[in-house]
Amino acid sequence: MTTLVFYSEFDSFEEWSALLAPHLPGVTLCRAEDVQDANDVHFALAWKPPQGFFASYRNLKLLVNLGAGVDSLVGRDDLPDIPIIRLSDPDMARMMAGYVLFAVLRYARDIPAFERAQREQRWHYLHPREPSSVRVGVMGLGELGAYAAQELARQGFTVSGWSRSQKALAGIHCCSGLASLDDFLGQNDILVVMLPLTPSTAGLLSASRLARLPKGAAFINVSRGAVVDQAALTAALQAGHIAEATLDVFDREPLPPQDPLWRMENVLITPHLASVAIPASAAQQVAENIQRAARGEPVTNQVFPERGY
Repeated sequence: MTTLVFYSEFDSFEEWSALLAPHLPGVTLCRAEDVQDANDVHFALAWKPPQGFFASYRNLKLLVNLGAGVDSLVGRDDLPDIPIIRLSDPDMARMMAGYVLFAVLRYARDIPAFERAQREQRWHYLHPREPSSVRVGVMGLGELGAYAAQELARQGFTVSGWSRSQKALAGIHCCSGLASLDDFLGQNDILVVMLPLTPSTAGLLSASRLARLPKGAAFINVSRGAVVDQAALTAALQAGHIAEATLDVFDREPLPPQDPLWRMENVLITPHLASVAIPASAAQQVAENIQRAARGEPVTNQVFPERGY
């Protein structure tokens, strides 16, 4: 018997099971608590499993990570040396780009100012700006970041991108490496953070780097909270150096009720949902990789947690 074990606190086992089962005859799909024999588990479909989760699965051949981020898989002593794949799903990229575009447009069209005026029952006119006059920087030009940056450019914004290694994207000024980071930060009215969390990106946006942003800039983070010094970000928002922020990720999740970010009118908080796995569009890709692994063939979309991508 061959078993696929499922673990996620956020994704639906029923939905994934219904979509995968027709493509995987002979494979039993079950939740971790329903596994009958750990030796039969050859495949895992998981998102942020607890430490020790993989220890009993000695015959594991493939791990499918239910999302783009792999930071929760770094430094584990229970994970065997097996291929790990991430979902490479156009619907996830579109969902992320939609969230980023919403957040950028909200600032580019001065929506927070109108929200404040409405609360005060005050008619407040601000003339719309030309999109090309708004400089948007995207940090992280991987699959999701590149898609979002190109969508922003399509909407007419002046878009630049920063990444660890040099990228080339039509209509986007791309730069790379730490030597260019301070200059990049200083040239953007709106900063969108889309970096993976790796040893080299943890705490990358420190107090000194946040200070490089132009006074009054807007800040959007849809990657991982630990990429940013959250205390420094909070201080910059309180001081007005960063005027507004849309935050989907935090250094602790859920964000503790006592955190000052909750009470700041210039901060919009969402609970880590900018982009999530879409079973209907990703199931075929997952099934094909499981079939490849079962045949001993190379898988696609393999990731390496220590690199972060």
